[in-house]
Amino acid sequence: MNVRCKRDLWEFLAATEKTVVMYGMGNGADKILRACEEKGIAVSEFFASDGFVRGQVFHGKTVLSWSEIKEKYGAEQVIVLLSFGTSRPEVLENIARIAAEADLYAPDVPAFGDGLFDRAFFEAHRNKLERVWTMLSDAQSRRIFENVIQFKLTGQIHCLFDAESDPEEAMQERVRPASIRAAADLGAYNGDSIRALLDRGMGGIEKIYAMEPDTRNYRKLQAYAETERRAEVIAVHAGAWSREEILYFDASGNRNASFGANRSETLADRPMKRTEIHARRLDDVLMGERVDYIKYDVEGSEREALLGSAETIERYAPRLLVSLYHRNEDLFALPLMIRERFPAYKGFYLRRFRGIPAWDLNLYCET
Repeated sequence: MNVRCKRDLWEFLAATEKTVVMYGMGNGADKILRACEEKGIAVSEFFASDGFVRGQVFHGKTVLSWSEIKEKYGAEQVIVLLSFGTSRPEVLENIARIAAEADLYAPDVPAFGDGLFDRAFFEAHRNKLERVWTMLSDAQSRRIFENVIQFKLTGQIHCLFDAESDPEEAMQERVRPASIRAAADLGAYNGDSIRALLDRGMGGIEKIYAMEPDTRNYRKLQAYAETERRAEVIAVHAGAWSREEILYFDASGNRNASFGANRSETLADRPMKRTEIHARRLDDVLMGERVDYIKYDVEGSEREALLGSAETIERYAPRLLVSLYHRNEDLFALPLMIRERFPAYKGFYLRRFRGIPAWDLNLYCET
């Protein structure tokens, strides 16, 4: 595994004499700001894109524009910390323009859970990461793996550009929708990933079980399911879990809504829209029926969802798509769990799609 890090981003920021400013506001900014405070790093200003500044105040400071930051400090004298995620081309282009004028980094903070993927974390788990690297089945997967780790340690966005995959290749070569007759989509949102699957399914997909815990998203999913004619879409208003129980659910995050147990301590003072939700095993939803493919994108609950699918996985060995970007440990803990818990799986492929930070990182598993 070719990863080099003598000094991580946080150590670099703690030693810099330049002015540190933050681009963006919101939950991501709160997490990065908390990490900076813990590491003794001062953030002097917050700014938004030119044209989006309307006198906002964030953490007691008036939000400036990038033009105002340059005028006040000089672009060459600041370090910009990107505090939001995006895959929109026009936003990525604007980020690239700022990066061409000043030093820009995208600190990696976990979507769920706490702690940082810093040099100490990397060294503590190096052996597990190296084990996963040796499991990966092709050169593209190993390249992505190394670049994602390098990004997490350094915040350098060029590492993400070097870790991109072709979404169509991932769909056709790894998911192989033309060979699917039945599937399960865990974390189905409004049905967007189901539509993408059916668009490429060559008419052979007959049934898709779609689990979604968030009530607002589920209503959209159910409405879509009622109109889809290419396959039977069975919408299930429940979260994928390792056993059947009632859990409280944080619905304040829109698409990133999740079980309350996944909520970061960093956001403890942020208001939470708390509701109770039914959590179920996929095994109980399927009741012994076969599926050829399961997608797990369940906002930090991937481990529990896999355990709740164990009977189906062991019986039918469906191809798996497992998100690896919600928690710091997902990058090694989930692949190692699958290898150890389900030894029939021999093929492990990593693919990551365009965007900042290292989201949309998926592990594809096959026997």
